[in-house]
Amino acid sequence: MFKKFSFEDISAQNQVKTSVQRKIRQSIAEEYPGLEPLLEDLLPKKSPLLVAKCQNHLNLVVVNNVPLFFNVRDGPYMPTLRLLHQYPDIMKKFQVDRGAIKFVLAGANIMCPGLTSPGGAMDDEVSEETPVKGCQQGDWC
Repeated sequence: MFKKFSFEDISAQNQVKTSVQRKIRQSIAEEYPGLEPLLEDLLPKKSPLLVAKCQNHLNLVVVNNVPLFFNVRDGPYMPTLRLLHQYPDIMKKFQVDRGAIKFVLAGANIMCPGLTSPGGAMDDEVSEETPVKGCQQGDWC
């Protein structure tokens, strides 16, 4: 489920043009409005932005040799765990009850009973297909 990357996993890396960099910044700003005040620090306009292409159509957005976001097959940009630990409030949160944890970690979809039963919780106004950060009871999120 979780994968560590090494230099062997990267098939190509390219410094993107300014227009592509602008498109990436705009897409990330739309997906994560809570990140708007920090976006200039994370993705500075003057620093080169690299896109590293990996196996299975995975793209990494790298700034100053630090991977910040990734996407699969031109899907939504997702923050890396390192970035999510630095800024835990940039994503909406769901909390599942204890009974659902092992199934979610095995890749199951989250269904309503896991969120609405005691121990489950949801942020308000989360639309369908929106990436969220999952938590378990008593977790730091």
